[in-house]
Amino acid sequence: MNAENTDQLIFLPLGGAGEIGMNLNLYGLGAEGQETWVMVDLGITFANGAQPGLDVLMADPAFIEERQDQLAGLVLTHAHEDHLGAVPYLWQRLRCPIYATPFTLSILKRKLAETEFADQVEIIEIPLGGRFEVGPFDMELISLTHSIPEPNAIAIRTELGTILHTGDWKFDPSPVIGDTADEEALQKLGEEGVLAIVCDSTNVFTPGDSGSEGDLLDSLTEVIGDCQGKVAVACFASNVARLETIAQAAQANDRDVVLAGRSLWRINDAARENGYLDDVPAFISEEDAGHIPDDKVLFVCTGSQGEPRAALSRIAHGGHKHLTLGEGDTVIFSARMIPGNEDGIGRLHNQLVRSGVRVVTGKDHFIHVSGHPARDELTRMYQLTRPRISVPVHGERRHLAEHAALARTCQVPKAIVNENGGMIRLAPGESGICGEVASGRLALEGNRLIPWDGALAKSRNRALYNGSATVTVALDEDGMLCAEPELSTSGLLEDGEEDVADDAITTAKEALKGMKGKDLRDDGKVRETVRVAVRRSFRKNLDKRPVCTVHLVRV
Repeated sequence: MNAENTDQLIFLPLGGAGEIGMNLNLYGLGAEGQETWVMVDLGITFANGAQPGLDVLMADPAFIEERQDQLAGLVLTHAHEDHLGAVPYLWQRLRCPIYATPFTLSILKRKLAETEFADQVEIIEIPLGGRFEVGPFDMELISLTHSIPEPNAIAIRTELGTILHTGDWKFDPSPVIGDTADEEALQKLGEEGVLAIVCDSTNVFTPGDSGSEGDLLDSLTEVIGDCQGKVAVACFASNVARLETIAQAAQANDRDVVLAGRSLWRINDAARENGYLDDVPAFISEEDAGHIPDDKVLFVCTGSQGEPRAALSRIAHGGHKHLTLGEGDTVIFSARMIPGNEDGIGRLHNQLVRSGVRVVTGKDHFIHVSGHPARDELTRMYQLTRPRISVPVHGERRHLAEHAALARTCQVPKAIVNENGGMIRLAPGESGICGEVASGRLALEGNRLIPWDGALAKSRNRALYNGSATVTVALDEDGMLCAEPELSTSGLLEDGEEDVADDAITTAKEALKGMKGKDLRDDGKVRETVRVAVRRSFRKNLDKRPVCTVHLVRV
C-alpha cells in the first residue's frame, strides 16, 4: 500500500446487529469522511405490540442519507422481508441502484409496483454466481442454501482486503429448491485470503447442524396421512422449498392443495416465473376449495406466527370468507416460533383447540428445519474461509458474544462483538470499533415514517396506559369564563365516574381564578395552567397521569 494512501475499510451496521431482523449493513472505502459506501440489504422487522398502531419497523438510514452522493448502490442478498422489505419505504431517501438475483428482483418488483416511483429505480439483475462492480467494490455472489430461493453470500474484494458477507445461510445437502451451497467457491476464497467474515449468528446456540429440507418429506407425508378431516399447514410464505415439500406430501395422500394468503400467491407467482415449482401442479384458489371433500383437501396458510390478519387466524376465528376448520380437522405448524411471538401463537393455538382442531407442532413431530446454520455449520464455514477477523451479526447480543467465542475456537485471530451504530475499521492496521454513529428505528404509521421513540409514539404510549383528556375553555379578552369548561376523555373514566370529571372541571376553574389579569391574556400560560390542574385532579382521584390537551377559545 502506498505510504501516502489514507484509505480505510469500514463496516457499519445500522440494523441487524444486536437483534434478529431489520438488516441494514454499510461498507465504506476511502479516506475518512470521503468514503464510497455500498449498502447490503435493507429490511424490516415487525413490532411486538409495545407501541399501538406501529407494526412495521426499519432501521433509520439517516447516516447514509446524509451521504447519499457517496452511496454507490444497494446489494440484496435474498428476498426475505428482513433483508429487502424496507426498500419501498426508504429508497426515495437513498436513490441508488439496486443489485440482486432474478428471484429476489421478482419479489422486489412486485413491492415497488405498489409505489409511485417504481419506474425511477435503477435495477441491475445479477446471475447466480455473478461478479460485478459497485463503485470501488468488486462483488462476487456465492450461492448458499436458506429457506428461500437464491440466497447469496457476497465476496467483497477491495484494495485493503476481502470481506465475506454471508447473509442468511446454512449448508443443506438436499435443499429441494436450488443447488447446494458452493463450498468450492468458499474454499477458493479462503485460499485467496479473507480479511473478515460478517456472519449469521441466529442458531449459534444450536448444536450439530440445522437439518435438511429434503428430510422433511417422509415425515410430513406420514403426519398428513394420519389426519382424517381437513388439514391446514402453516408455514412462512417465502419458503418455496417447503411449499414443494408440502405439495408432494399432500399428493402422496391424495389431497389437493389450496393456497390461503395473498403473500403465498405472490411467492408462488415469483417462483414459477423463475423456473421453480415446475413439477408442482397448480395450486387451488380459496374460492374453489369448497368443492373438495374434507379428507381430500389441504390448506397451506400464512399466519404461523399468530398474526391476527393472516389467513390462519381468520379461519380459526370464523372470519374467512371461504375456508373453515372445526371438529376433527388438523393444523400443522411447519415453522419455528420467532422469539417475541409466543403470546400470539399461544392465543391462536387455544382458539383452534377450542374449535375442536388438533394442533401439531415441532414438539410433536419432525415437521420443520431451520434456514440458519447451527454450530457445526458455522465451524465448517470458518474451516473453509479461514478469515482473520470475525464480525458476528444477525443476532441479539448473547448470540453475537457466543458466535465470537466459537470463532476463536476456530482459530480466528480476532472476533469483534458490535451492535447497530458501531463503526468497525477492518483495515489498515489494527481492526476494531473506531466510532459510534446515531442509529435508531423508524416505524410505519399510516402512510408515513416516524421515529420509533419520537414524540408521537411516546404520547400514544402514554395515552395507552394513562388515557387522555381534552378540556375546552372559552374566555373573553380579559380572561373571564364565558361558559362552563367542557371535558372529554378517552380510556380514562368508567360509566358512573361523573364526580371525577366534575372535580377536574372544578380544579380547572379554580386554577383560572388564581391567575393574574396579565397572565389570563397570555394563551400559552392559560393552557399550561389548565393542563396542569386537570392532570393533578386525575392523579389525585385515579392515580393516573393522562395526556391532557387544552382547547382555548377567545370570545
